[in-house]
Amino acid sequence: MAMSEQDTSGAGWVFFAGIMMIVLGVFGALEGLAAIIKSGFYHVPPNYYISVNAKGWGWVHLIVGIIVILAGFGLFSGALWARIVGIIMAGIAMIVNFAFIPIYPLWSLTIIALSAFVIWALAAHGRALAA
Repeated sequence: MAMSEQDTSGAGWVFFAGIMMIVLGVFGALEGLAAIIKSGFYHVPPNYYISVNAKGWGWVHLIVGIIVILAGFGLFSGALWARIVGIIMAGIAMIVNFAFIPIYPLWSLTIIALSAFVIWALAAHGRALAA
């Protein structure tokens, strides 16, 4: 495989990670808005080890979602800071969704898997978009 093909492939993975971060951020923000606007949308189990009500979860998801969107757009610049913020925010999204599993299990596990894929793409191919 020629060097230029590797660079193109790596750039494609970083582009994919940026798009996925934007999409995941929008989903997270919408998930948060749903809980903020209609607090009965999610049901927090009684005696859950994290004592946050549905509206509190909504704010967490909204804030994390907005930051993930911004980090996703930042990836297109190819800047190192954007890759670092992207990896950190994907990790935070994984942690938030891990804690959210009892409330919305299938969705949370899907977001965790996609976030892990974003981290891999940024860590393995992050330099491909560097200017």
